[in-house]
Amino acid sequence: MRKTNAFNHLIATWLGVTLLSLQSLVHAETDTLERIEWKKAPIRLELAVGQEQRIEFPASVKVGVPASVQGLLRTQSVNGTVYLLAHAPFGSNRLMVREFDSGRIYLFDVTAAEDGGVGHPIQIYVAGTSKTDKDSVTVSNDAGQVQPGYIQLTRFAAQQLYAPSRLVRDRPSIVRVPVARDPVDLIHGGTVQAAPLVAWRSNGLYVTAVKLTNRTNQAQILDPRDLRGTWLTASFQHHRLLPNGDEADTTAVYLISARPFEVSR
Repeated sequence: MRKTNAFNHLIATWLGVTLLSLQSLVHAETDTLERIEWKKAPIRLELAVGQEQRIEFPASVKVGVPASVQGLLRTQSVNGTVYLLAHAPFGSNRLMVREFDSGRIYLFDVTAAEDGGVGHPIQIYVAGTSKTDKDSVTVSNDAGQVQPGYIQLTRFAAQQLYAPSRLVRDRPSIVRVPVARDPVDLIHGGTVQAAPLVAWRSNGLYVTAVKLTNRTNQAQILDPRDLRGTWLTASFQHHRLLPNGDEADTTAVYLISARPFEVSR
């Protein structure tokens, strides 16, 4: 009887080790980085519904999503990395991804299926170039320390709100400051509700992340010219809000100002 129990324990232990090894193998395969060279031909990409796909680019980019899949595909662009998540299957749709600095445009023919691809992280590269951040050095203070400029402040705020926790990093030169979270009259027309979420200060500049919610049953296009206040820059996380009640009826705008948010609006 003791031999049987010992044997059963040995088998259970072996199965546990085997399962752990298989899980580690699957995890390693999923994290394998696939490098794809951009050759001006659309890149075909199949998404698995409910599984996030990560795509790295040589520089920060903006993603253009066709209206036909805006309710089916979530896109987030953070510091040169794009995160795609399909909520439901859909046929081939073309995404246009544009680099902020160079203006280079990448094309993707994207589909989504319940049994889609494994979802390896993808790195897009252009032959003869390297991934550099042209805005990494913008302002230096009297002590010679590099201070973040408009682009870095906006990226930092977007990362704090949207990036996975493993990618969020604090920066000593960017300090969080208090901001009232009460709704404010920020956008002309009254169709979009605005409420500050969080604010930071760095070297005399302020960046405030403001939550925007569609109040109506119609889609709304966000235009920086409709903003009230005195802002140095305004960057929308998404430029279109779906009707109220849709999961895409909310986004954020990042406002940079020379004075605190309460004084600038």
